[in-house]
Amino acid sequence: MTGRFIVAYGVIVLGVIGLVWAFWRPGEPPADFSFCNGTEIKTVDPALVTGQPEGRVVWAIFEGLTTYDPKTLAPRPGVAESWEISEDKRVYTFHLRKNAYWSDGTPITAEDFHWSFRRLLHPETASEYAYELWYVVNAEKYTSGQVQVGDPVEIELEEKPPGARPYASGVILRGSIVAIELGPTGTNENQAETSPVYVVEINGRKEYFQKPEREGQPPRDPRARAYRWLLFDFEHVGIKVLDRFTLQMTLNHPVPYFLQIIGFFPMMPVPRHCVEKYGYPAWTKPENIVSNGPFMLQYRRIRDRIRLVKNPWYWDRENVRLNTVDVLAAESAITGLNLYMTGAADWIPVVPNEVVGELLRQKRSDFQPAPYLAVEYYIVNTRRPPLDDLRVRRALGLAIDKREIINRILQTGQEPALSFVPSSIAKYIPYQPPQMPDYDPAAARRLLAEAGYPGGKGFPKIEILYNTHESHQAIAELVQAQWKRNLGINVRLQNQDWARYLASRRQGEFWVARAGWIADYLDPNTFLEMMTTGNPNNHGRWSNAEYDRLISQAQVEVDEQRRLAYFREAETILLQEMPILPLYFPVTRAMVRPYVHGYYGNVLDIHPLKSIWVDVSKKGRERDVH
Repeated sequence: MTGRFIVAYGVIVLGVIGLVWAFWRPGEPPADFSFCNGTEIKTVDPALVTGQPEGRVVWAIFEGLTTYDPKTLAPRPGVAESWEISEDKRVYTFHLRKNAYWSDGTPITAEDFHWSFRRLLHPETASEYAYELWYVVNAEKYTSGQVQVGDPVEIELEEKPPGARPYASGVILRGSIVAIELGPTGTNENQAETSPVYVVEINGRKEYFQKPEREGQPPRDPRARAYRWLLFDFEHVGIKVLDRFTLQMTLNHPVPYFLQIIGFFPMMPVPRHCVEKYGYPAWTKPENIVSNGPFMLQYRRIRDRIRLVKNPWYWDRENVRLNTVDVLAAESAITGLNLYMTGAADWIPVVPNEVVGELLRQKRSDFQPAPYLAVEYYIVNTRRPPLDDLRVRRALGLAIDKREIINRILQTGQEPALSFVPSSIAKYIPYQPPQMPDYDPAAARRLLAEAGYPGGKGFPKIEILYNTHESHQAIAELVQAQWKRNLGINVRLQNQDWARYLASRRQGEFWVARAGWIADYLDPNTFLEMMTTGNPNNHGRWSNAEYDRLISQAQVEVDEQRRLAYFREAETILLQEMPILPLYFPVTRAMVRPYVHGYYGNVLDIHPLKSIWVDVSKKGRERDVH
């Protein structure tokens, strides 16, 4: 570090001694590789993970059927050593490795993936990424829990099979619905309508099933048996075990990015024997967890670190060059930079805004910002008046000066977002996103007046929710000032830690909320699908039937030109309705030590730890210099 750097940004080195004390324990050997993960993670259960910090850990300790090439992001063999795709591109047959094991030495089979995909899709799991598997035949029907007469169904009873593990499912019966009898409404207003009675034919006999008001109680209908879940039969979902090491998945229609989806972290297998023994969240604790990736979870210290160690049962362990990895829970970007500058971290995903200019002037080889396929935006809760008014949402969007945000706060080459799908996607596929109007405070004032709030008079005090991070706070404060200046409205700010912020978004407990989305694969669908009605990631609860229709059409369209035209038409509606307020297209702002190899900048900002290795001699020389 130069003297100028220390003088100009002395604030970032305050408290270094305290940091070293917090992130070091006497007698503990340092990890081969350490990185700051941005926050304390919520979980390592693949089916429940939603954020990038959790994803980095899940990708390290679990492995799906496919993985990502660290340079190109092209699908590479994971647990599946090979696969075939049918001529109509709807049927994928995966051949699993016979030398793939769980970290307790148990072989991994096709049944493990079958059970894990069923768990991901099951409504009880409530996975926000279940919809990524709805391309599979009947998968959406299974998740929705909606059944009708004639459907094959599975009924999970309250009693467990003999010898079942503590957290295993109840006894499963299978049959076909022959009738659905709706319960009568009570005679007084305090008596709720009873649950429907399902008449199911099982092995040629009619049986009756009704959900009890409380678990353990008998149903109201004396003919009926109690059940926990009655769902479309998973045996009729397009996921089949052909033999011990062969899994077949049948799609509703061709999906050009399916091999990328199947390598995404929610698609990781989980160990049934471990989940059913301990239940969630206990099965994810270091002393209980069983995984199948290149690394294992050795221990976790809250507000400190996760220590990962090389998995001796991993099928490709000879090519894993790191023995230990520390995932540091440094929520503050300034804390992360301190750890990097003092040698306690080898990689930080983002640097503080305050030092970006100086780092660029120094032309440091370890700081090279690059674009990636992501968008930062605000979600508008369309269920809360007056935000349910299109004119109000458009006024808020047109009153945000995105270039001021970039020039005053970010300063790293970000682009103002005039679309939801990043414009840089055109470098990879022939999709040109439509454009929304640029900053126009005069038009914003007219729209707000038309909505009944001239000069902001009578407008309720709304709130911007954001998770803990210096940039998010600075942007929220600037948008607060812009809305006051341009519209005359007062806005409160609310900061929450990562876990609470995610819960508030999911539950719709916000007015306007900060959000960011990084593409899961190289296609407009990864951005646009989540804004469809009922999508678990559509936290603003916006709904537009024409938008839904266009996205559905795009997803089944075989002709590439027409498919992208449907997406463009749908995105045009989204930008007109403004249930989201795009802010900017980010760039990666990582710092990586020169002695770190196998780390490649890419548009999805995915960096498999399996591919990373450290030049130990070079690292030693660098530490000697420091």
